[in-house]
This record gives sequence, structure tokens and C-alpha cells, in this order.
Amino acid sequence: MNFQAAHLFSLQDKTALLTGATGYLGRTMARALLANGARVLALGRSARLHELERQWRDEFGPDRAAAFQIDMYDLPALAKLLDSIVASEKSVDILINNAHELGAATGFNIPGGSLENATMEQWQRNLTGGVFWPALATQKIGAAMQRHGRGSIINISTMYAVVAPSPALYEGTAFINPPGYSASKAALLALTRYTASFWGRHGIRCNAILPGPFSNIEDTGQNSVKQNDFFLDRLKARTCLGRIGHPDELVGPLLFLASDASSYVTGHALMVEGGWTII
Repeated sequence: MNFQAAHLFSLQDKTALLTGATGYLGRTMARALLANGARVLALGRSARLHELERQWRDEFGPDRAAAFQIDMYDLPALAKLLDSIVASEKSVDILINNAHELGAATGFNIPGGSLENATMEQWQRNLTGGVFWPALATQKIGAAMQRHGRGSIINISTMYAVVAPSPALYEGTAFINPPGYSASKAALLALTRYTASFWGRHGIRCNAILPGPFSNIEDTGQNSVKQNDFFLDRLKARTCLGRIGHPDELVGPLLFLASDASSYVTGHALMVEGGWTII
């Protein structure tokens, strides 16, 4: 066996489908996949996706990236797109369920996002993004993986799927982590284990990455820079490493689970949170 890292973690000649490709973490994931040999099928809602596609093609080659702009809340359209991808691609070896709406519509950082005030629409949008999108993608892409007898599915969950947010963290700030997010991401962990259990016999592995505080706080006029810095200091103090994670630090875990380096790992929830959950 070749024990060189370049071989173990290589994604050469593999095709990866990534949802949420224009997001803060998704952009880094896409570049990591491309840089390690994969062809990337990138799904996203933002028009910025096509700009990113041009950048990726210029850097990695015209055949290495394909962008599909779609509103994933349109489930029939999403199903149709996934069916089209399955029909047109020789194989999809890696599925990364990363998309989730992080904004006011899902209850983030607004008073109406609290447990006392959360609306059914917020709950529904969280559950759609956290459960329905990954379930549909898993069903459609997984069927093709079964025919090929191999595949790696990676679900992007959160540390808040296994521990609750601390109320003290948010006191005196405008920041709120809504209950629907934690609940939907916990359900995604259950889907991860279920998929691993039932599809392992088909050569399909399914694992989850649970990021911690990877902050993308920007000054929107709603919160001052001073308050952002204050909140970031709280986040840093809560981790064992005393700092916020950088998107690049998700690359190693992603490549591990996507590649043959983790060929005997399935049903696992990999924490990437600076030690947040151990204390």
C-alpha cells in the first residue's frame, strides 16, 4: 500500500457534488476539492456562483468545475436537477451536503428567532435546509452510488447538534442561534447514522463534520464592530485553543472523509470546534 499523504488523500479522477458552494465555508470546500484533483459540481442560490465558476475554471481547468444556480427551497426543481446530474455524469463519487440558510429567515440574530418567538416558517426553513435537502440529495445521488458500489457522503452539521448553545454567550448581544438550527442539525446526524447503517453494504460511507465557531461576522450596520469584537472574544474564550476557527481548518477533515484515507470510517461525527464540547 502507498502510505504517502498525496496518495491517501487524493481525489484525482473523482467527481464531487457540493451544495451551498457560495457560502463562507462552501467556497473553501470547493477550492480544497479542486486543489486535490476532484471535479466539482457546485450548487448554490447566489448569482455569485457563476463568478466563482469562472475563477475555478481559470485556475484549475475548464472541465473541472460546473455550477448549477438553484433555489433549493423549490424541492421539485431540486429533484429534477439532481436527476439530470445523475443522468449526465458517469459517476458522482462524493456528496457534500453543506447548504443551510443562515439569516433572519431562519431566525439567526433577530429577536424573533428565540425559542419563545420562533415562527413555524423559521422552523420549516431550518428543517428544510437541515433535513429535506440532504435527504433528497442523498436519495438521488446515493442511488447512483449504489449502482457503482462506492461513494462518500459528508453531511455538514454543527457542534450545536450535540451540545446546546450557552445562554450566557449571547447575553447583551444581538446574536441568536435559533432552536430550529440545532434541531435540524441533530436530525442530520441521525440521517448520517441511518445512511451509514443501511448503505454500508453497497460500499457507501456516510459521515458528518461538526464545525464549531467559524465566525463570519460582518458589520452590517445592525451591530457595531465593537459588539462583534466583544462577541468574538466570548467565542474565543470558550474554546480550548482560545481562538476562532478559520475555514482552511476544515480542509483536512473534509479531505480525510472524502478520500480513501477514511475507507473504514462510516457513521462518524467528526468535531472540528477547537475543543468547545469537551469542557
